[in-house]
Amino acid sequence: MRVDLNLLVSLNALLEERSVTRAAQRLGLSQPTLSTALNRLRAHYADALLVRDGRTYRLSPLGEELLESTRQALSWTERVFDTHSVFDPGHVQREFVMVASDSQLPVLGAAMLRIIAAEAPGVRLRFEHSTARLVQPGIDWLRGVDLVGLPQGLIADAPSLDLYRDRWVCLVDASRPVGPLTLEEAVERPWVMPYHARMPVLSALHRLRQGGVDPRATVSTENFLAVPHLVAGSDRIGLVPARVAALAARSGEVSVIDPPFALGMLVEALWWHPIHERDAGHRWLRRVAVRAAHELEREPGVAPTP
Repeated sequence: MRVDLNLLVSLNALLEERSVTRAAQRLGLSQPTLSTALNRLRAHYADALLVRDGRTYRLSPLGEELLESTRQALSWTERVFDTHSVFDPGHVQREFVMVASDSQLPVLGAAMLRIIAAEAPGVRLRFEHSTARLVQPGIDWLRGVDLVGLPQGLIADAPSLDLYRDRWVCLVDASRPVGPLTLEEAVERPWVMPYHARMPVLSALHRLRQGGVDPRATVSTENFLAVPHLVAGSDRIGLVPARVAALAARSGEVSVIDPPFALGMLVEALWWHPIHERDAGHRWLRRVAVRAAHELEREPGVAPTP
């Protein structure tokens, strides 16, 4: 059968609603029209897609597989028609998807949202959490998102720009006696490490070991903002970027201290797929990210020392 792209909208509605009646109401079409579309789709896929289960319907295994694909296909179809040679942030209605770690959301993300709220009220920014499973070698996975905020060294062969610098610091329970962290303590006490030890973002881990500390990581997490809670009330040492540490210290439950030796700089960067290079909306959003990063660098008492 010849593929009718109009069926994509019907397919998405049918799979999400799991009902011909509700899908018809959602699209403003008659029920017979949606029934006809469902029959055509069943013939195309040689699959029921919707299977009666008592008084309701459930998705067939193929229907479950197609559900996410149709959502992405519709998102990218909308993106095609949202793309223009000129981007007017004050009047456009558009959603951008940005992958970022939770350490970036309360700093870079918040600064970007302040600019967007003031200049582009119709722009929506959807954040997705960067995880070890998401960050993959190569750049093909970047096609499905607009921007990715990750430290330098995690992605290769993709356009990027440096945003701002940070440094690694340690968190300890606030009841710990005031004073520097000694090398002996660093060796003996348990650690909370962000991400898996093999993740390249933890170049600091290699520096720790070079300094004679092989951290006894009793806890690891992919959420930087969780580290203070895993440190408070314990003898654990947490490793986090300084900007996250500054936010955590406001609670009074943890204290920020420097490691017994320098762990190097953390350069947060912005990445995107080459297909977005010339898109006017992307260029505007990248400028917003740069402006937000400049705001962070100017914050007194937070910018890392070289």
